[in-house]
Amino acid sequence: QVQLVESGGGLVQAGGSLRLSCAASGRTFSSYTIGWFRQAPGKDGEFVAAISWSGGSTYYADSVKGRFTISRDNAKNTVWLQMNSLKPEDTAVYYCAGRRGGGTYYLRSSYDYWGQGTQVTVSS
Repeated sequence: QVQLVESGGGLVQAGGSLRLSCAASGRTFSSYTIGWFRQAPGKDGEFVAAISWSGGSTYYADSVKGRFTISRDNAKNTVWLQMNSLKPEDTAVYYCAGRRGGGTYYLRSSYDYWGQGTQVTVSS
């Protein structure tokens, strides 16, 4: 089992940057695929990015490709989401999630463990 805690959210102007962190507890973290999802008020949850257990494979939603970068350091039990060129439409609560084994990386139902979320607000 793994517990996930997000941090790094905040208020930023359009065009700015933020780096979100997802810190995990548990010795099996290195075997988990980690995904980032976001949910804006009144909207469905949305896949943002995911990274394989080794970090060798990364996946991005089209809406963030080229602006966001996901990375991980298994020795530090941490995954980061570097967000550049932020837009007002990026405003949402961002959640990290973990899963082991197979599954579709962009589906919420594929993930077993979730953090509590961190708010990102981008002002225009």
